[in-house]
Amino acid sequence: ATPCEGQKKTADSERAALLLKLATPMPPPKDTKTPSALTRIATKMEGDYGSGKYCKGEGEAQCRDLGQLSDVLASNRDYDAQLDAWQGWHTISKPMRKDYTRFVELVNEGAKEMGFADAGEMWRSGYDMSPVEIAAETDRLWGQVKPLYEQLHCYARGKLETKYGPGKGAAAGGMLPAHLMGNMWQQDWGNLWDMLEPYKGVGSLDITGAWQKQYQRNYAEAVSKAGAGANSAALVEADRAAQLETAKQMTRRAEEFYVSLGMPKLPESYWEKTQFIQPRDRDVVCHASAWDMNMSGDVRTKMCIKPNEEEFTTIYHELGHVYYYLAYNDKPPLFQAGAHDGFHEAIGDTIVLSMTPSYLQSIGLVNAQDQSQEALINAQMRMALAKVSFLPFGLMIDRWRWGVFDGSIKPENYNKAWWELKAKYQGVAPVSPRGEEFFDPGAKYHVPGNTPYTRYFLSHVLQFQFYKSLCDAAGHKGPLYECSFAGNKAAGEKFWNMLGKGASQPWQKTMKELTGGEKMDASAVLEYFAPLQTWLKQQNEGRTCGWQPAPAAPPKG
Repeated sequence: ATPCEGQKKTADSERAALLLKLATPMPPPKDTKTPSALTRIATKMEGDYGSGKYCKGEGEAQCRDLGQLSDVLASNRDYDAQLDAWQGWHTISKPMRKDYTRFVELVNEGAKEMGFADAGEMWRSGYDMSPVEIAAETDRLWGQVKPLYEQLHCYARGKLETKYGPGKGAAAGGMLPAHLMGNMWQQDWGNLWDMLEPYKGVGSLDITGAWQKQYQRNYAEAVSKAGAGANSAALVEADRAAQLETAKQMTRRAEEFYVSLGMPKLPESYWEKTQFIQPRDRDVVCHASAWDMNMSGDVRTKMCIKPNEEEFTTIYHELGHVYYYLAYNDKPPLFQAGAHDGFHEAIGDTIVLSMTPSYLQSIGLVNAQDQSQEALINAQMRMALAKVSFLPFGLMIDRWRWGVFDGSIKPENYNKAWWELKAKYQGVAPVSPRGEEFFDPGAKYHVPGNTPYTRYFLSHVLQFQFYKSLCDAAGHKGPLYECSFAGNKAAGEKFWNMLGKGASQPWQKTMKELTGGEKMDASAVLEYFAPLQTWLKQQNEGRTCGWQPAPAAPPKG
């Protein structure tokens, strides 16, 4: 008998035991040789992804990495150049197929030893409901937002057909060509703004321009400190000092939002230890991240901040993680986590939704804004191209993996099943055959990196639900999309109390304390985008919307 057997378990100790059990998405089997094999395969796949390059030509081959190939999709409107870049990146994952098949066997072995049917069931067990229920919940939430996505899909297809012609602007069955969406995985269509912007140039907020001007002021000041006749080395130092000062000013603006809600200032150690800009003396990962170093207040972010709009909003997002860490750091270590994994990603994005034109004007970043209907539709479209286009992608990745883990998707059908799910949920398709010689799932980091993805789908729903509740707490009157709860202590107190609960109780209870209900609900997404949805329906009148997943290609003869 184990020492604890027969002892009465408290609800807290049972919860802690489950959280401990679910702590790794990659449970190693007990067999002494196998854990190292699992780690070896996982490390190899991550390495293959990280070093992936697409090379063309003989001898001095021109090789391009993901960043360079993504730039082609983002800004080059040549059909064939985009197709080449898209197909090129999808060659890097071909060698992963064998490794991934073995990886699945090993992870499943570990999950079974822990009492789960397979690794997918284990991933679905962290939501204070049965694995079957959380799968049904994600389907229900998708059902709520699907009509909005379908209208956006229909509008985008029309614009692509105008640009590339009916033969090239749409794939079979009215689906969107995978290589024309401005993003390698069709998860964010923001790069198609030049084609999809409803009213050219109306109501654009020049946040990037404002921060670049601030950088210029900081640079001029740093140069004047260096004195007349400063040499080139001194000018390089002045540039660096200006970059760092601008990055810190951007971060202080974000901190001020959280502090205005009644949350504490960031600890002094944050300002001393955070990486704000790219170091000169070493290579670093510049992907923005937030860190809780010791579970008792040593919090940091790691970024290479540049003075532009995207980085500015990313800082607000990353500080959402940081304030979550600070709020629950008095809890026992196992409870120092999000109420469920979707909560953590949603916190900062809830704040980002509150960065309305009136808020940006109030902090002196932009001038008084155009209040026209055209400006509103443009703002909503820009937001939808990031948030709404993501939803089906956020769902389909784990739908594929759950099938792989439970054996309903066999290794010999990995690619076929991937594209069937992309067709079903996203309505996207490749324009060239993608047979089983390819392993297209591996061309997305989270597959070889084994990061569960349902959390991102849930966070895209939760952020709107949280935002609406905090706007209600702040006494907001008027359309939801106009609400900013900056400076509202009543909203801030509700938010901070929720963050402070961490993972110490079922998320349904935490949700109820904030929203009054125990269910995740996407109705706030529809309320927020109501003007855009009405506008899209008008634009799509007379068009055949929706798509038909393509039938299997006839055998070659």
